[in-house]
Amino acid sequence: MKHLRILTYVAEVARHGAIRRAAERLNITPSALTRQIQDIEYELGTPIFERVAQGMRLNAAGELLVRHIRDQRADLERVRSQIADLSGVRRGHVALACSQAFVNHVVPDEVEAYRALFPQVTFTVQVRDHVQAVAALTQFEADLALVLQPPPSADMQVLFSCRQTLCALMRAGHPLAAETGPVRLRDCLVHPMAVPDRSLAIRHHLDDALARRGAPLNAVIESSSLEFLRNLVLREDAVSLQVPSGIPDDPRLCSRPIDARDLPPMSLILAQLRGRTLPVATAKFADRFAGSLHQRYGADVS
Repeated sequence: MKHLRILTYVAEVARHGAIRRAAERLNITPSALTRQIQDIEYELGTPIFERVAQGMRLNAAGELLVRHIRDQRADLERVRSQIADLSGVRRGHVALACSQAFVNHVVPDEVEAYRALFPQVTFTVQVRDHVQAVAALTQFEADLALVLQPPPSADMQVLFSCRQTLCALMRAGHPLAAETGPVRLRDCLVHPMAVPDRSLAIRHHLDDALARRGAPLNAVIESSSLEFLRNLVLREDAVSLQVPSGIPDDPRLCSRPIDARDLPPMSLILAQLRGRTLPVATAKFADRFAGSLHQRYGADVS
């Protein structure tokens, strides 16, 4: 695997943009790393980095090489998992990117259940929202993504999809908590709103609905943290917006679905990179995860 180690050197220099920082990360000397890069460029017959004042930047040839490196790493992980499967031992690593809405119950439940069956499988879970999660798939930083309302992408292969109704979230003593059933968005907007910021898909969904109606938003609090917003509404008579999968079972909180005439349901997507052959452990986890989501939320509408 020596060639993969050398290719790793290129990837680290590309990531950090400087020989010294990459060398520290790789635990080798800067001079040794420089020689490795020069050897690769000599073997390829062309430079792969532009030497600029700020450090080192990949040129077009370097971009092609780094893409090859990512492909090789993904293929190696798949082969390792298949080899482990030959001995009857399920090993491997699953890298998952997911929206915040799924970190309370959905993803922990699935990881726990899978590791109970295959304790030698390890996981990396990155909390990323819709745009960043799709980018993680295309950059081979994640094998799977579970996200709300991802942007359309030809690179994304949908494994499961369904719809989730957006809910108004408030403390149990809030005036809107006195009734049950769907609530109109206009009735929420008369109260101070504690809403996700524009880095999150929920906010884009809300903004689109408000723009169509020309309605103002009285946002007293904005945050990129759904957990912060849940804690905030416990402390004052504000209303937040979250999907059911992200709302914990807390008697101090009350949630009511927003009337679909005001806010249509959001899409929930489990996806992988199109055309990528997943490692065995990851593929098995993806199959189980899709099946579990079907049982949890209903029919797959992908």
